[in-house]
Amino acid sequence: QVQLVESGGGLVQAGGSLRLSCAASGSIFGVMGWYRQAQGKQRELVAVITRGSTTTYAESVKGRFTISRVNAKNTVSLQMNSLKPEDTGVYYCCARTSWGTDYWGQGTQVTVSS
Repeated sequence: QVQLVESGGGLVQAGGSLRLSCAASGSIFGVMGWYRQAQGKQRELVAVITRGSTTTYAESVKGRFTISRVNAKNTVSLQMNSLKPEDTGVYYCCARTSWGTDYWGQGTQVTVSS
């Protein structure tokens, strides 16, 4: 059974930092990453990383967020610096198995106050 357990998140002032972590189990995962959903908006990609550490970032977070993973532990982390109020939302961990099935975490709230 595949499980994704997220940790981190919370309330921070603009300009501050937060770190999100996600531990996945139950399969071998190719791409892992983070998406977010602001209230009233569609879920959007934040950052993803392959097993070979190739990364893709949303333009809005480039230079501020860093994604990393430890393949042996099936974990993926997102270091978020210089946070802005527009970064507020529910952040979801996503992991794709080798055969293309996506799994999602329960989501963790990130709130950035101005």
